[in-house]
Amino acid sequence: MGYRSGLINTKNNVFEQALLALVLISYIQPFVDGNKRTARMVSNAILINHNFCPISFRTVDSVDYKKAMLLFYEQNNITSFKKTFIEQYEFAVKTYF
Repeated sequence: MGYRSGLINTKNNVFEQALLALVLISYIQPFVDGNKRTARMVSNAILINHNFCPISFRTVDSVDYKKAMLLFYEQNNITSFKKTFIEQYEFAVKTYF
């Protein structure tokens, strides 16, 4: 994970760090179970550490979420997941804060 975590740490933008942590931890599957949940917690920890609100992903259709992740896994295309990430952050800000 050294190369991938190094990639996250080179980013100056907090949202980019959080997004990369989310997709990369999910991608490398470091645990037997709970990889996506762990990735969401780490991503939120990055946001919270920089005084931004966390994201819950409550309004995302589970099929759309999985499709976006599969697109990243199989084609290294983060576009769809980035869109979901942005939409969910905007929803969290408007709804909870």
